[in-house]
Amino acid sequence: MIAETGLASIFAAAAGLMGTVVLLTVLAGGARLTATTTATTCNETSPTEPLSAEPCGQFPDVMPTGGFAERGVIAVLAALHMRGVPYSWGGGNANGPGFGIDQGAHTRGFDCSGLAEYAWAKAGARIGGQTSTQWDAGVRVPRSQVRPGDLIFFATDPARPATIHHVGIAIDTTRMVHAPSTGSTVRIDTWAGDPYREHEFIGIIRPATTRTTASRTTP
Repeated sequence: MIAETGLASIFAAAAGLMGTVVLLTVLAGGARLTATTTATTCNETSPTEPLSAEPCGQFPDVMPTGGFAERGVIAVLAALHMRGVPYSWGGGNANGPGFGIDQGAHTRGFDCSGLAEYAWAKAGARIGGQTSTQWDAGVRVPRSQVRPGDLIFFATDPARPATIHHVGIAIDTTRMVHAPSTGSTVRIDTWAGDPYREHEFIGIIRPATTRTTASRTTP
């Protein structure tokens, strides 16, 4: 795996506008780009939990002005902003937290794929609301090349994509932000080196930023 210092170098090399991350808001009839600073985004209060400077501190205020690197950072920051939101089975979509189904019917929040859909919608990409569609929503990348915003997938049988049951959003080479399970909340966890996660790791997908996929419908 690449070191986190190497990851920071990737950001620095791709730097464009000083102190600016361009957040994409998809509107009817087109897209509008709104400029804000990384620090401002990181310092905003999440719905239930303040977002500390770490891990946002690894994202410099110098950001690329286009392409995956920028949108990946937007996606991961959007997910980090949801820390503390309850897990809800089947909950959440591109618009934000929502009531789920079955055991999630009375909880407004996200499941793993709902959080991923929301985060990438903020970055201007529609990746679908199920892990099965998200697995096909981009290109496969080796874990040595993981970047912020990449989708990390886990399966009961890593040899069979049909058994994928969980997805997280990469923060760096070792950590992800995700909605783990009923009774938990959106949070940061270390996946690399964790025996359970390593046993079920199946691959990493880098979403295609121009893809349009139907969203799930969540109350």
